[in-house]
Amino acid sequence: MSPTPRSTRAASLAAVTCVLALALAGCSKPVPLAVPAKVQQVGVHRVSPQRLTVTTELPGRTSASVVAEIRPQVSGIVLRRLFEEGAQVHAGQVLYQIDPAGFQASYAGAQAGVAKAETTVASARVAARRSAELVRIDAISRQQDDDSQAALAQTQADLGVARAALEGARINLDRTRITTPIAGRADLSSVTAGALVVASQAAALTTVQQLDPMVVDVVQSSGELLLLRRQLADGTLKRTAVDEAPIRLLLEDGSAYAHAGRLKFSGVTVNRGTGAVTLRALVPNPDGVLMPGMYVRARLETGVAEQALLVPQQGVTRSASGEASALVVGPGGKVGLRKLVVDRAVGDRWLVTSGLQAGDAVIVDGLQRAKVGAVVQPVDAAASPGSAASVAKAPTSASGAAPPPESR
Repeated sequence: MSPTPRSTRAASLAAVTCVLALALAGCSKPVPLAVPAKVQQVGVHRVSPQRLTVTTELPGRTSASVVAEIRPQVSGIVLRRLFEEGAQVHAGQVLYQIDPAGFQASYAGAQAGVAKAETTVASARVAARRSAELVRIDAISRQQDDDSQAALAQTQADLGVARAALEGARINLDRTRITTPIAGRADLSSVTAGALVVASQAAALTTVQQLDPMVVDVVQSSGELLLLRRQLADGTLKRTAVDEAPIRLLLEDGSAYAHAGRLKFSGVTVNRGTGAVTLRALVPNPDGVLMPGMYVRARLETGVAEQALLVPQQGVTRSASGEASALVVGPGGKVGLRKLVVDRAVGDRWLVTSGLQAGDAVIVDGLQRAKVGAVVQPVDAAASPGSAASVAKAPTSASGAAPPPESR
């Protein structure tokens, strides 16, 4: 029996109803909600002002404080060298003996000349006295008396010349014993016994140098000197000393020299070739560690910044043009960009002169997760064990204040 049209439409309607029911059942599954993005954590350094002793590191050379080049003042043959090379000598010590025979003969002749002149003066004095007595009783003419008095004066002048010659001979005889005018350490000798030396020759026989204290000459560019003076004038820095500034040395092997020196003199002329000014310091050298001609690095205290702002170097970036900037967490955890003016490196930190204020939170850890305008969660970088910021943080003293670091 064939199905009727009515029954066919009913079956079709039932099938459509089932399909719709299944579709509605599938659409009724719960739709997952969007999960809010997690706020990123970044390590920050809280900027706080501190007292900073600003130092400048400059190259320099050491030299002896007093140098005496020993040269002969008379000509002759060197008989003996009377000192040990490299030994300490005292002022007035005889270093060389020149053959004195000729000078002793000259001295003896000058002595005889003085004795002869003295005898002549004595005779002329007696004659002049007798002439003065005779002229009073008109026994001789006044002209004769005048001649007697003139003869006495002439013999007295001759005696003065003879005595001067004797003194000159004595001086030349003494100069055969070549002495040092200063105490110090004697250098190598350029002559030996038997050598002929000439008065006031160009080549020194040896050199005596005073090595305690030592002189250290350092050079500073005129631009740095002008900047320092401007900072002292506007109050950015305060002078550490009125007349003398302390100075410390780094030796050629990188070690620190034990004794501090004092800056004594600042040059008044700029070298045209280098554009630098010479500064001179005196440094104690009781142990003889410093030697003339050594290359050193001198750390000179140039001033004190009472409100210095120091930022770890990893928190400062530079653009292709060299401009410095830092990411700072502002109100509500929003990241902002600050352009900075950096003065110098102080250890592993930068001394910032513009762009930051006390209390600013500079991002030093997690920079890759911080974007300008994003909201982040700042945490103290020092509280994160092993973080770069934690390692870079300067140690504090017993009072809780960070000690002033040395700048480079």
